[in-house]
Amino acid sequence: MPAEPDVSVVVPTCDRPLLATRAVHGALGQTHGDLEVIVVVDGPDQATTDALAAIGDPRLRVVVVPERRRAPNARNVGAAEARGRWTALLDDDDEWLPDKIAVQLALAAGSAARYPVVASRLINRTPRADSVMPRRLPAAGEPLSEYFCVRRGLFYGDGFIQTSTIMAPTELLRRVPFTVGLRRQQELDWALRAVREDGVELLYAEQPLVLWHQDEDRDRISLHHPYEQQLAWLRGNRHLFTPRAYAAFTLSVISSMAAPSRQGRHFRELLAEAREHGDPRALDYLTHLQIWALPPALRRRLRDLIVGRRDPAPAPATAAEPVDVG
Repeated sequence: MPAEPDVSVVVPTCDRPLLATRAVHGALGQTHGDLEVIVVVDGPDQATTDALAAIGDPRLRVVVVPERRRAPNARNVGAAEARGRWTALLDDDDEWLPDKIAVQLALAAGSAARYPVVASRLINRTPRADSVMPRRLPAAGEPLSEYFCVRRGLFYGDGFIQTSTIMAPTELLRRVPFTVGLRRQQELDWALRAVREDGVELLYAEQPLVLWHQDEDRDRISLHHPYEQQLAWLRGNRHLFTPRAYAAFTLSVISSMAAPSRQGRHFRELLAEAREHGDPRALDYLTHLQIWALPPALRRRLRDLIVGRRDPAPAPATAAEPVDVG
């Protein structure tokens, strides 16, 4: 292992040894090899620690936390352990394409910012189709809360950031930790807080560098619906959003969490929240209505039909030139 690797890769995991080892192999197989991989096992998990021990790469370190506190805490533990100038985050159920780190380091090197945060597009893989997200990159001067939250169509993915795409200065991740206890929108919460720090610039690689597996028959945080908790988080962080972004997020993301309850009071509550504290537009109202009118499985099929592609997206041998959209 290098004395001081350029990049530390942090992989939180728990009770998923096959997925964790797949993620680790993808990280260790990067074309940029001057890195370390820190797997943070969220609570005692002998099967996972045994599987990781069998990999036998000196660049791999395993840290076992004494009790389960979920992924945000595990990422914070990993950032505290990191020895690299950069820390790249990788969820255990995702995969990196081979040149992800090399492309992101090149983008970071071209930034004049003290703390460049580099994300990328990804391949969103469902059982029915592949699609590339985000479908667009931030426009110059566009408020990032609006880029992340305001849709240009009925389906999510126009503006987007996902944990496994993020590479950031280790110092920044220690200064702005992930919010422990937050069940969903962890990367959005972190990104909106991080970009408010002095010297931070968000860059995107134009090409997809991550494979995001949306296995709908497997438990994952994004399939849970903690409506009350997420609404409380939104209300407590209103300062992170423009009024336009606040209304859009309320009537899309929060609405999708509340809709399975089929309780009309939640439908009305969110309309009132968006109107009182945000600036909703016609598309936001339409999004809210279709979320409540259509079953989730039907919405997913329609989304894949409209924005997806049936042919599997190949992993490119080399990446296209990155685009700085900071």
